[in-house]
Amino acid sequence: MTKPRILVADDHSGVRKVVANLVGLAFEVVGAVDNGKALVEMGLKLQPDVIITDISMPILSGIEAARQLKESGSRAQLVFLTVHSDPDLVNACLDAGARGYVVKIRMDTDLLHALREALADRIFLSPTDE
Repeated sequence: MTKPRILVADDHSGVRKVVANLVGLAFEVVGAVDNGKALVEMGLKLQPDVIITDISMPILSGIEAARQLKESGSRAQLVFLTVHSDPDLVNACLDAGARGYVVKIRMDTDLLHALREALADRIFLSPTDE
């Protein structure tokens, strides 16, 4: 069975490495980028099954990159991985096409579940304290 293909976008190399290690057994990480412009370019080039992206990135935010990907016909499911738990940002991500929203402090418990839900075309949101 072929592993689902994942593209990771985060401006911190340490986060990209942690994510790759966390998902590496169940998924194939096909690329990792550090800004929103590169996310759009690589997302269209690599055609991953799922994109894991941060919101706050240089050049282009994860939300704007997600919008551009969807407008360009990308079929990748989008899972946001972020420090932000603001409900307005959650809604902005969902409006941009997100199927998952994971806060980084819950990455260990929520990310794999969010990826599986996204692949099943279901929405997963990390619980927040707000």
